[in-house]
Amino acid sequence: MATFKVGDMTIYPGYGVGVITSIDKKDIQGTNQLFYSIKIQDNGMKVLVPEARSEKIGLRAVVSSEEATKVMKLLIKKDKNKKIEITQTWNRRHREYMEKIKSGSIYEIAEVFRELYRLKDQKDLSFGEKEVMNQARSLIVKELELVETPEEESPAERFESYFHTA
Repeated sequence: MATFKVGDMTIYPGYGVGVITSIDKKDIQGTNQLFYSIKIQDNGMKVLVPEARSEKIGLRAVVSSEEATKVMKLLIKKDKNKKIEITQTWNRRHREYMEKIKSGSIYEIAEVFRELYRLKDQKDLSFGEKEVMNQARSLIVKELELVETPEEESPAERFESYFHTA
């Protein structure tokens, strides 16, 4: 189980990068429990996460440079021109995409982005599809920006240069 300290950067599923602003002890029904107070960087939202449930909720540390490299490889696999077969309704795909995004796994978020990025070459994306793709892109880039790497180009810069999705 990952433990965090004040000042640590963390990933809160579905919302992205946050910083632990405090660790508070609260009395809940006669039991003292520790809570991480997290400020989400993107929107300033504050979240309290019980330390005992943080792993189950999906709170995690920022990926390492090795993991960032794996994410980039996942995104730019050789089959990038592979045709996407649409076998489900948009509602069902949207639900599956959102489940993956809310999982907090950068790999699952990358899969969502990759599929929608490829799909846009086959058809015009709907407004909802564009929104999901942009949300996935934003979550990936914001996390990759935090990855320290000895290379000249950061993973976030590589992502942006490869997937110019403005």
